[in-house]
Amino acid sequence: MSERIFAHYLIETSYDLQQAAETMAGEQSVGTFVKVPGESPEMWEKYGANVEAIHEVETVNTPSLPGAKHKAGESIKRAEVTLSFPLATIGTSLTGLLTAVSGNLYELAPFSGLKLVDIEVPEAFKVHPGPQFGIKGTRQLTNVFERPLIGTIIKPSVGLSPAETAGLVKQLCEAGIDFIKDDELQSDSPRSPFGERLEHVSRVIDDHADKSGKHVMYGINITGETEEMLQRQELVAKRGGTCVMINMLMVGLSALQTLRNYSELPLHGHRAGWGALSRHPLLGMGYLATCTSTGFAINFVKTMTQ
Repeated sequence: MSERIFAHYLIETSYDLQQAAETMAGEQSVGTFVKVPGESPEMWEKYGANVEAIHEVETVNTPSLPGAKHKAGESIKRAEVTLSFPLATIGTSLTGLLTAVSGNLYELAPFSGLKLVDIEVPEAFKVHPGPQFGIKGTRQLTNVFERPLIGTIIKPSVGLSPAETAGLVKQLCEAGIDFIKDDELQSDSPRSPFGERLEHVSRVIDDHADKSGKHVMYGINITGETEEMLQRQELVAKRGGTCVMINMLMVGLSALQTLRNYSELPLHGHRAGWGALSRHPLLGMGYLATCTSTGFAINFVKTMTQ
């Protein structure tokens, strides 16, 4: 069983729960909506997804989402479902992982609700490097060990010039903040070009460090095309910066992995867009599943609370 991937879901359907779960398993592995040549019991045994557990939670009177087929006279049931997928059919690709455990599931007609809640992966996924710095490394870079790190976000989100941003950073440094980050909306714009903002803010942070001995961590937003992000993180490292920020869902897993492989700095992952995946309780992807798929690359994720 250690060679299998486990995915946990919350579903809503008027179909028999076992049948519905088997439809999910088939769609995301060997099966499809009709039998095809080459689909054999032996193939299912080796490479099919399995239904591991079904736990009915409740019944409801009306469907949560439109567009589902309903069986006349049948109650609408909600259930927790666990599927397992053989590692042999997915390997350790993170994009392959997400495609397998979610993929086309949201389109299946029998479901008026389907949410990927969590993912469990086997030891084989340790081929991914994981956070380069982690909690320990972040504390070393900020020199804060015996208390929580205190952080804040540059506001207004947009509209400040590089010099105005630096002025605000100066106030925050003097107030004792440990970690300052750009807003997710501000990366590289005519009003605040990336290079100019980096230089203005870096001067302030360096000056504060010279006077106080405290080097405040600044998560500058490098979000952009993959090559732009690689170039920007290199600029930050050369300028003495200690963190970069990425809108991780917007740049995608592949870009995030590439950046992790080349970055010299901690990566702060902002979850911009996550509401589209998670806001409805019976659609999309839960926070734990999101963190599992992206956590192999980033250093730390912006939490759900503001």
